[in-house]
Amino acid sequence: MRIYTRTGDDGTTGLFGGSRVPKDDLRIESYGTVDELNSLIGRLLEHTEMKAHLEFFRAIQSDLFTIGSHLATVDEKMKAKLPVLNPSAIENFEKWMDEANEKTPQLRNFLLPGGHPSVADAHVARSVCRRAERRVVALSRVESIDSEIVKYLNRLSDLLFTTARLLSHISGTDEIEWRVAND
Repeated sequence: MRIYTRTGDDGTTGLFGGSRVPKDDLRIESYGTVDELNSLIGRLLEHTEMKAHLEFFRAIQSDLFTIGSHLATVDEKMKAKLPVLNPSAIENFEKWMDEANEKTPQLRNFLLPGGHPSVADAHVARSVCRRAERRVVALSRVESIDSEIVKYLNRLSDLLFTTARLLSHISGTDEIEWRVAND
């Protein structure tokens, strides 16, 4: 199978169902940012500190593909063939965060990203998750979007923040507290 099709050379791309839209369409921005997030989670999983959480985060990557397919589909007949969104994802996220929070010190300050490469990568994924959420919210103002997608992305960004904190603990790295610079 060829990877290149040349159909996008005119600045458009195809949605599931065959319609074409400009590559900077808000729908494309939405699922493109979800795809970027998925890639960053893949990068995060390359850290040895994430080994114990690999299966959990691979399921998240699979969920993000499902979300992307929903965002890329406008044809109702095609929508009916899509995999369903994970109905237990948010509950699973909250359970995972509660367990992770038991291992980390109480949060007392805002934190700066960094301290360890895995922590920094978790924060990059978190910030891209927030961008994906903003794009999907903007899209939902003009088109019908499953509200569970926004909830999923909102909770996932919380989970990625918690992941950064857990990774500080696992790596034995101090969290970097935000301090107002004195003049």
